[in-house]
Amino acid sequence: MTGATTSVQSVDRAMTILAILARNGDSGVTEVAAELGVHKSTAFRLLATLETHRMVEQVGERGLYRLGAGNLRLAGATTARLDVVTEARDVCRQLATTTGETVNLAVFADTAALYVDQVAGTSALQSHNWVGQRIPLHATSNGKVLLSEMSEDAVRLAVRELPQLTEKTITSHERLTEELAHVRQVGYALANNELEIGLSAVAAPIRNVRGDVIASLSVSGPSFRLTDERIAGVIPDLLAAATEVSHRLGWWHHD
Repeated sequence: MTGATTSVQSVDRAMTILAILARNGDSGVTEVAAELGVHKSTAFRLLATLETHRMVEQVGERGLYRLGAGNLRLAGATTARLDVVTEARDVCRQLATTTGETVNLAVFADTAALYVDQVAGTSALQSHNWVGQRIPLHATSNGKVLLSEMSEDAVRLAVRELPQLTEKTITSHERLTEELAHVRQVGYALANNELEIGLSAVAAPIRNVRGDVIASLSVSGPSFRLTDERIAGVIPDLLAAATEVSHRLGWWHHD
C-alpha cells in the first residue's frame, strides 16, 4: 500500500470516527476500533490526532471521546458564509434591478476572493457565472475591499505574488498599499480593466456585528457601459445595499 493510499484511508477513517461520535454522543477506543474494523492501537492513534486538532475531546476520566470544539469553529465559519448569502440575496436582486448590471458577493479565501453568489442584471445578456470561482485579490474590486482593513503583513501573506493580467493591473505591494489606503478612505474599491480588458467593477464592504469586513458586494459590467460617470451614479446604491446587508448581519454604525 502506498503512502498516498494510506493517507486517504486515514482521512476516511477519521471522518468515520466523527460520524460515529456524532451518532453516539460518546464512544470508547474499543467501540470505535470495532466499528472501523481496525486494531485498538490504530483507533487510538486516529483519536489522538483528532484530539490534537480539537476535533474530538476526552470525557473526564472514563476513556470516552466526544466531538470537540474544533467542529464548532468549522461549523461557525460555514454558517457565517451561508448567513451572508442568505441575508444578501434579496438586496443583491434589488441592486441588480436598480443598476441593470451583474451583482456579485465575495468572501476572503486565503489567497483569493471566492465568489459565493451572483445576480445578473437586465443589461447582462450573457453574464459570466463567477459563483464558486476564486479570483485574484489584487486585480478585483472585491479583492481590494476584502484586503482593505487587513494589516500589511496579512496582506502580504494573502497576496504573495501580483501577476500582471492586463496593462492596468497593480503589480507592486507599494502600489497595492496605496490603493487599499484609498479604499479605506472612500469606503469602496474600483477595478477598471485590471482583471480583464473591457471589464469594470466597483465594490463595497459587508460587515459583521463587530464591524469586521467579512464579505464584499460588487457591481460589474463592460467598461463601455460602466463608464466613470455611470460608476459614480452606481456607488450610492451599492453603498446603501452593502450597508443594508451589514445591518441584517447585526452591524450598526453610529456617526
